[in-house]
Amino acid sequence: GINVWCAAGKGTFGTEELIHRIQTVQLDTLLEHKTILLPQLRGSGVAAHKVKKATGFRVRYGPVQAHDLPEFLDNGMQTTAEARRIRFTLWDRLVLPPVEFVAALLPLLLLILLGAKGPVAAILAGTILFPILLPWIPTHAFSMQGFILGGMLAIPFAMDAFLKRADSAVLLRGAWALVYILLFPAITSYLTLHFTGCTPYT
Repeated sequence: GINVWCAAGKGTFGTEELIHRIQTVQLDTLLEHKTILLPQLRGSGVAAHKVKKATGFRVRYGPVQAHDLPEFLDNGMQTTAEARRIRFTLWDRLVLPPVEFVAALLPLLLLILLGAKGPVAAILAGTILFPILLPWIPTHAFSMQGFILGGMLAIPFAMDAFLKRADSAVLLRGAWALVYILLFPAITSYLTLHFTGCTPYT
């Protein structure tokens, strides 16, 4: 689903590629009909009229989810409004964190060994907390959502750094608080951008 949509939007699974594949395998010699069925999310990258002109094949768009295909075919290639709807439930979002978490595992372990609780929290927020909270964080720009999440997370760490060391100079405490305020949004923004190809939000 989402991978098809992403590839179509970036042109790697679009009109020219489809025409090339149809012509390369000589699809017209293998089929008795002239209709090709594509996933609905591929629609953003395919110009159906160009495919028809170049190959003679008529493009039809199926449902979003593959499990709706039998019903779609039984109904004479007519899909329901429900089958055309894109859902991105909590369960769908929980599939995403393991991939990003594994990619960030080595730096995460290093930071844990160094006792750097702040950056560890920022990485966990960007890789695990972000996909869970995605629909509730304002804006649809992932970089901005990551910035907001990182900023919110930085507040308790910055306050702790400023208030905890009462015997230290105000400038030193302020500098430590500023490090958290600047560092957290940068880390979470960077990590949240990794999700741009995995969701229907972008």
